[in-house]
Amino acid sequence: MYSESDLNSAVESGALSREAAEALRSHVAAGRHAPAVDEEHFRLLTGFNDIFVAVALALLLAAIGQIGATITDAAGGLGVAVAAWFLAEYFTRRRRMALPSILLLLAFVGGVAGTLVGLVVTLNPDLPDAANGVIAGAIGLVAAGAAWVHWRRFMVPITVAAGALALVGAVVGAVLFALPDEAARDAVAMPLALGGGVLLFGTAMWWDMSDTDRRTRRSDVAFWLHLAAAPLIAHPIFQMLGVFKGAIGADVAVVVLLLYVAFGFVALAVDRRALLVSSLAYVLYALYALFRSAGAVELGAAFTGLVIGSALLTLSAFWQPMRRMVVGLVGGLSTRLPPVAAVA
Repeated sequence: MYSESDLNSAVESGALSREAAEALRSHVAAGRHAPAVDEEHFRLLTGFNDIFVAVALALLLAAIGQIGATITDAAGGLGVAVAAWFLAEYFTRRRRMALPSILLLLAFVGGVAGTLVGLVVTLNPDLPDAANGVIAGAIGLVAAGAAWVHWRRFMVPITVAAGALALVGAVVGAVLFALPDEAARDAVAMPLALGGGVLLFGTAMWWDMSDTDRRTRRSDVAFWLHLAAAPLIAHPIFQMLGVFKGAIGADVAVVVLLLYVAFGFVALAVDRRALLVSSLAYVLYALYALFRSAGAVELGAAFTGLVIGSALLTLSAFWQPMRRMVVGLVGGLSTRLPPVAAVA
């Protein structure tokens, strides 16, 4: 399978003419009766060898981490980070293998953070909460810096999302540790996470709007940012509504369903499905609660699956005409959004 980045690289190298690449894109879009942007392409596998290599890398890195941890708490993380970097020089920079590159990026950033955590535990494990908050924030910032360095060298699309999540975690962790008691932390945890999710969504849109045709690596970066932002938006909202904290009433269930419709509107407008997937568990629970309150106790789960499954399949089948309608409602913003028709 060839990605848009591969096609662009072939055009830049002269292996494929720009006209031939455009003709191929138009042919694929016509065959699928949808613009290529609607497919939300991203590279996870370049072949089964990706899975084979990823399993081998996971075994190797886990062994390095375990062996290093027997020396000091920090040595395990340091060993994983160093090994992940040098392995990326071959599997990412030379071989351009998708899944191993993602695994090595996560191992490098996690290894850097694990090294710092190990140092803190070794030097002074009993620190007050305020000091722990400062340290947690500093570790998050260093992890984000490590992601930036990795991006500059290897440019793996998921790297920007990993660095952004590290920054959000640093800020949220520092604020929560700085609060005096558990009640105060519980009160601000979800709003902080929601704020972080909104910032990530805005960052994702910035990357998306710089490549509305989704033909470059910037679109892949935006995909991972949307994937990171979606649960940080959906989870806090539904948690603050009390979903999954016991039986919910019909009023709360209706609010959940209306929020899901709003998420669907946003998903159609920006042509990204992450929000719909991240909030799916909540809408399933809410609809199940509505069916039970209506008396469908035994078949509540079946009716829920029937309604939501049918709705999602309908949305998928008519995604393009529904997008055309939604994009028409946003006015001038439509020029900053992905196209709703195949480009010949």
